[in-house]
Order: sequence, then structure tokens, then C-alpha cells
Amino acid sequence: MSEQKSLNFIEQIINEDLKNGLSNDKLRFRFPPEPNGYLHIGHASSICLNFGLGLDYKAPVNLRFDDTNPAKEEQEFVDAIKRDVEWLGYQWDKECYASDYFQQLYDWTIQIIKNGKAYVDSQSSEDMAKQKGTPTQFGTDSPYRNRSVEENLDLFERMKNGEFPEGTHVLRAKISMNATNMLMRDPIIYRILHKNHHRTGNKWCIYPMYDWAHGESDYIEQVSHSFCTLEFLPHRELYDWFLNQIYDESKVRPKQREFARRNLSHTVVSKRKLAQLVNEGHVKGWDDPRMSTISGMRRRGYTAAAIRNFANAIGIAKRDNLIDVSLLEFYVREDLNKIAPRVMAVLNPVKLVITNYPDDKEEWLEAENNPEEEVLTYRKVPFSKELYIEREDFQEEAHKKFFRLTLGTEVRLKNAYIIKGESVVKDADGNITEIHCTYDEDSKSGSGTEASQRKVKGTIHWVSTNHAVEAEVRVYDRLFTHENPDGDKEVDFKEFINPNSLEIITGYVEPSLVNAKELEHYQFQRLGYFCVDRDSSAEKLVFNKTVGLRDTWAKISNQ
Repeated sequence: MSEQKSLNFIEQIINEDLKNGLSNDKLRFRFPPEPNGYLHIGHASSICLNFGLGLDYKAPVNLRFDDTNPAKEEQEFVDAIKRDVEWLGYQWDKECYASDYFQQLYDWTIQIIKNGKAYVDSQSSEDMAKQKGTPTQFGTDSPYRNRSVEENLDLFERMKNGEFPEGTHVLRAKISMNATNMLMRDPIIYRILHKNHHRTGNKWCIYPMYDWAHGESDYIEQVSHSFCTLEFLPHRELYDWFLNQIYDESKVRPKQREFARRNLSHTVVSKRKLAQLVNEGHVKGWDDPRMSTISGMRRRGYTAAAIRNFANAIGIAKRDNLIDVSLLEFYVREDLNKIAPRVMAVLNPVKLVITNYPDDKEEWLEAENNPEEEVLTYRKVPFSKELYIEREDFQEEAHKKFFRLTLGTEVRLKNAYIIKGESVVKDADGNITEIHCTYDEDSKSGSGTEASQRKVKGTIHWVSTNHAVEAEVRVYDRLFTHENPDGDKEVDFKEFINPNSLEIITGYVEPSLVNAKELEHYQFQRLGYFCVDRDSSAEKLVFNKTVGLRDTWAKISNQ
């Protein structure tokens, strides 16, 4: 790996281990999600970290599914996770499952019981919680702690065979009820679950707990460095204790190290809370574009490159902090500016009639697709007597700093002609239904005439009414009104759900978009970046607003 850049503390750990004798070919990393929900932006940081380390150190990275709780895990989530990791641009070396190791974990557990390091506890969960003590008070031994090895082996075998109901017995490690770290006070290794597993079916009636399965899975796969978020720091002592029970010095011993979560403002990233939003109907599925899931962000129009750039920008730290979602939107905007074709769309239309333009005339004007392209390409846009413009681009009586269309003033229609506002038509309620204007026939953009060189203060976009394609446009706002909806523990996070997080409007787009495909990105000129939604069809175009051309949220929230 290159030493040119400043190393973060995780890279420093790896380099130190390499200096102390770990060979480069023994490096192996992993990304180990539980398939109990869709991945979110927090997972994206972990994906970019682990797979990024794999690329930097030319080391393999496993994708391992921590599937030890059949009550919450589904194949749908496995498929979604694989799709998200691939979409972000990464490829794993081995696809692994903790469930692949159930027999090995069971065999090791038998040996631990025989070594007097584990026992079957038959207390209720409530009694175990009381018996475990508090952070300031030691626990007390379970009345079943001194069962004989033979009795423990017999009970554990019968637990495995499905002879007992859920909750009647658990297997606990025998460590110390006086440990300062409460996780070391005889933690549970196995519990009984009579649930169908998405891979092993009904073969097992007992399932390993996370702390037992995770470190041992790392060891089986010969993962050299197991990076996890900061809440797992107290688990490291237990991770190492479990490894001590099975460790063979001829093999690589995994090392757990922790990094801080990077929470995102105006979002929640707890899978439990995201599941609540889905199951209670606050959003329309895990890939709702308002969700902090990778699937939701992809559907909204965020790019993989933008998410990777965001993850790299916020970096790796040792302390949790809250990142403003505007920073993520900045990277989305930056990437889309490079790749999104420019098109014209009108989302709040009012009709504009060019009174001196011939009734039967139709022109196809040339417009740039994307000025950021190395080699410019162009498309043809239809122009006619009647157009739609944005209602906000006209004021009957305007102040001096309004540089769009007013009566008696001139503006340029983008890629077309200079026009002058002349009069308006109103309905019975006084609402403007039509704006009448005249155009300068010699002022056509790019024509090279003296009139085309004339400077006017404003340029507005438009769509020809005869050619306009109607589209449903979904405009999104923050899902939560509170910057940190998890911050107030006294209030249910759902109290902060923004009732105006989605507005559905009908707009009109230029005809070049009639065959737009799902997930294609466009810049609607002067309006923002938009993406074709999966609900879109040949009969009905549907666009999601991805992000505006500039950050307006900060301005609004500071008023």
C-alpha cells in the first residue's frame, strides 16, 4: 500500500501488524451484515472501509451473512444486501454464512462444556437479568452454574434435539459473575428457537448468539482484522475469550478493532426503526426514496460514486458524531453534474403564447446534452407558438431584482429566442391562465445575428405544449424535521416524521424523455437533478427528485 497519504488509525493498526510479522498474504477482511433488513448509509461506510482496505492492500474481502436469528432473517434481505454491495462497485472474494458453521460451532461448544467452561441455565430470562447485577454491583451465581459436565452435555443435546420449548433453557459461558464488564458475566452462548431458518430449514432447534458465532466465524474464515462499530468495544473482551477456547497457534488469530458510527442528520439508521417505518406504513417499502437505505438512495437517484466519495470524505474516527445530510447531497450533486444529461421540464406550468409566431410553424432547435462532457453532444428540442413556462418565472408586476419575465421586459428562452411580455389572460378568480408575448425573429440562439448577441438579464426554460410529455414528479424533503430524531430519548422518533416529506405533482418534460429508462439521471435545467423511478412505464413517466441544483435546506432552516 502507498504511504503517500495520511493513514487513518485502522490503516496504522494493519501496518503495525505487518511490521510485527503478519505476512501480507494473510490479510483478509470481511463485511458481515445480518440479513434482517436492508442496508443503510451507515453500512455503506463500513462497506467502503472494508472493501476499500481490500483494494488498498490487495487483500481478499469476504461477504458473510450473520444469519443466527431465524426469527428475523429472510432470503429477501440476503438478495438485497448482495445487490447493494455490487451496486456500490465492490466484489467479494467468498460469500459466507454463519449458518455454514453451525456444526463446527456446536462441536466446539461440546468441547467447551467438557472443559467446564459452559453450563445449561434453566432460569427465566427475568431471573437471569436480576442475577446478572448492575454496572456498580456484582452479579450472583446461577443456581444451575455448578451442574455436572454430564448433566450439561445431556441437557444441551436434548436442547439441540428440540425436546424443550423456547425459553426453558440456555447455554451460558462460565466466566465470572464478578467481572467489571457485564458482558463477561456468564454470557449466553445458545438459545432455543423453533423457527425455520432461511438456509438450514428446521435442522437446528438451537442457535448461537452473536458474540459466540461472530469471532469464531472470523477464525474459521481466517479473517485477519475484524472491524466493527464502537458499540462493540465492550464485546472485544468476550470476542477474545471465546477465541482463547479454540485458538490454534498455527493459524491467524483475528483481531477486533472498533471505529465510530457516522450518523446522518434528519435520518434514522437503526434497522429496527427502519423496519417500523416500513411495517407501519410511514413509507412505501425499504426502497422508499426517503429512506436512509442504500436501496432507497439508489431509487431516489443517488449514485454509487457519490456515496463512496461521501464515505471517503467523512473518513474513519474513534468518536461518534452527526454528519449533516447536506454533505452527502453535495457529493450527489457533484457527481450528477458530471454525468446527467440536461433536459427541459416544467413542473408548475403556465401557458405562454408567442402572438407574432406563425400558427403552423414548428422548429427543432439544437441544445447541449451536458456542457461537462469532454466531447459535446447535442439533441433537438421542438419549439412552437405555445409553450409551458414555470409560473414562478413570470410576475405581472415585479421588483427591480426580478430578472425573469414581466410585462414590458425581455428575457431569453433557453436555446431559442428573446421574448417580451405583452399581456396576460386571467380566469374569473383573477388567476393568470395565459401570458402573451412577442418574439424577436432575428434573436435565435447560435444564429450569429446581431440580434442573437443582444444581452438580456434573464434566461428561462420552457417546453412546447404540442410536444410536451406529461410526467408524475415526486418531490422529496427530509423524512424527519428534527436534525437528530434519535437524540431525544424521551420522545418517540416517529413524532418527528415530516408530514410534507413527499409532494406528488404533474409536470411536463421535453419529448426526448419519452423512452427514459429506470434509474436514468437527468438535470431538469434550472430545477435540479431527477431520476426515473421504477414505477415509470411507457404509458406514464415517473421521476423522483434526487437533489436540487444547490443546497436550499440550510437557507430555509436558518430563517
